Amino acid sequence: MLALSAPALTTFCALLFAHVLADFVFQSTWMVANKRKMPVLLLHVAIVFVLTLIALGGNGLAAFAIALAHLVIDAIKTWGSPESLRGTLTAFLADQGAHFASLVFVAIWVPTAAAQGLWGDWIESALPAAILLSGFILAVRAGGFAVGLLMSRYQNSVEQDGLPAAGMIIGQLERLLIFLLVLTNQAAGIGFLIAAKSILRFDTASQGQKASEYVIIGTLASFAWALAIAYGTQALLEIATQSP
Repeated sequence: MLALSAPALTTFCALLFAHVLADFVFQSTWMVANKRKMPVLLLHVAIVFVLTLIALGGNGLAAFAIALAHLVIDAIKTWGSPESLRGTLTAFLADQGAHFASLVFVAIWVPTAAAQGLWGDWIESALPAAILLSGFILAVRAGGFAVGLLMSRYQNSVEQDGLPAAGMIIGQLERLLIFLLVLTNQAAGIGFLIAAKSILRFDTASQGQKASEYVIIGTLASFAWALAIAYGTQALLEIATQSP
């Protein structure tokens, strides 16, 4: 990321914002479940194209390149990946890594795509907000998918008698708190969050080794994801605001 020029970094941040919106906000559960149907995949790619076009302020060439890359990556994941990898955390991380690489490539290829767009006069002032929103979505929303995929292999081994979707909401809230604590330079407060969750989850963990291990794995994975995204967001903010 440090190798990107200031215009390329601006373009990358705009592309990243459009990507997280397309993949984690405007892509519904129904779309994910039916993506093996070509019309559904093309609908998702069309959303990627429109959001990228808007984020770049009208640069159709760069938006088309991102949409084409997204189509190829998602098609490979949907039809070309081994059956054993489908619906796994490994596949999810590989997919997002490939998308991330395509964003970097297009930012290097067309570095001035965002600066010369319709929002060129305001893009620099809007950059911190775009980075923060991207980080927020990745930490809270994308983190839920990542942790859920990791824990899916254990769900049948542990009795699930809690409130519907309660675990998902708890995970979102804890990742949100970690994200906010890191971005406000109050990372020491994460220790109190760990202690509080340990106390609140003590009854569940005391029900047996399986339940205890399930809670520990899920908690550590959720915390690790949130910390990685929070510090990554903080670093990107520092680089973007210090770029000449």
